[in-house]
Parts: sequence; C-alpha cells; structure tokens
Amino acid sequence: MFGCKIGDIELRPFEERHANEIFATVNRNREHLRRYLPWVDRTRSPADVRLFLESAVAALVRGEELNAGIWAGKKLVGAIGHHRIDAVNRSASIGYWLAESAQGKGVMTRCCRAMVDYLFGERRLHRVEIRCAVTNTRSCAIPARLGFTREGVLRQAEWVNDAFLDLVVWSLLEDEWERLPHVQ
Repeated sequence: MFGCKIGDIELRPFEERHANEIFATVNRNREHLRRYLPWVDRTRSPADVRLFLESAVAALVRGEELNAGIWAGKKLVGAIGHHRIDAVNRSASIGYWLAESAQGKGVMTRCCRAMVDYLFGERRLHRVEIRCAVTNTRSCAIPARLGFTREGVLRQAEWVNDAFLDLVVWSLLEDEWERLPHVQ
C-alpha cells in the first residue's frame, strides 16, 4: 500500500472520511486551482467530493488508480495520484495539485519523486507520464527537475473554464528512472 513520509510531508491514500477536508482545501484555493484544473468548478460541496472519493477508493481497491492527500503536519495542502494504469503497456500518468500557500517549497517535486519511485519500484511500470498546461510553468518545472523528457505539445487538448489548453507531455521510462540517483 502506498503511503510515505518525506521530511515534514506525509502522503496517504484518500479515504471517504477526508471529503470535508478536501472540499475546504479546494474551496480556499478555488481561484488558484481553477486556472488549470477542469474539475474545480464542478466541485461545489463536500457531497461532490464524496462522489469522487467513492470512485477513487473503489479504483484503489481494484489496484487501478491511487489518489493520495499531501499533508503538512495535520493540514491537507494538496493531492497527488496516478490515473488508470494501462496494464498491457505498463504505463500510467500522474496528476497533482497544491494549495497556493504550499508552493515554492519543493513539496510537489518531492511528492512526485515518491510517486514515480512507487510506480516504477512497486508497480513495475515501464512508462510514467505527466501532462501540464503549457502556461503552467511551475507545474512543468517539476517533471523537468525529475529527469522527465519533454515529448511535445498536445494542442488544445483539455477544456478548462471555457477554453482549450495546450498540454506539454513529459515522460520517464523505467531504464531512465533506474539511472537516476535515488534519495533514501
């Protein structure tokens, strides 16, 4: 089971009991998050989060997806997860978001590194992908720092707030991950 401590940060799979805390964190960061995340405007209450969590917990039990909270102390500051694993091609993509107050401290880079290590080390994947809006320079800096290769741009690939966004596709392969220095 996934879960880890990275200094003062802890990653734990979301459970249905986290609905109110997730909603409160998203609500406090609504304007910050909605620029790049299509689900933010559809998340209007803890009940909306509960519906997501029901699906997320079921996918976790099936071993298909993982959605984890990022806690700094006892405070939820973001989330990270992998989308449905493609078992035939041994691949998955990572998604993440972070409260505005937690940005600029290396939190998400450390969390992404932990998720990548989990996907290659524990889940034995061959390829991990991250997609970021071209204009989201902070998000794009994370895979670059972690040794991912910038493959290209998917033009107008995601509908967010009444406009299509171009997405940069980043990837890391298993043999590339094996050559990276690993922090214990």
